[in-house]
Amino acid sequence: MNGINVYVWIIVMALATGATRILPLTLIRKPIENKFIQSFLYYVPYVTLAVMTFPAIMDATQVPAAGALALVAGIAAAWFGAGLFGTAATCCLIVLIAELLLI
Repeated sequence: MNGINVYVWIIVMALATGATRILPLTLIRKPIENKFIQSFLYYVPYVTLAVMTFPAIMDATQVPAAGALALVAGIAAAWFGAGLFGTAATCCLIVLIAELLLI
């Protein structure tokens, strides 16, 4: 790949990124009143975080089963009202115990 192609692709990527950030600000001037679109936009960051986090949970441990157990334990801990620190500590403890038992 020569140097000119690199600059062309950098410009294309900058335009695509800029368009996705600038166009909504310029085209949508009044508040969004549609409940479906409001709820969709509300949950997009959570879905994006989940999509990025789930593969990392399975690949971060030496045994994928330990990651799966930690995922279930983390969901249960969060469901029952544990805070961020408590949920993370529970997941770490589950991974430690599971890897000691499964390896």
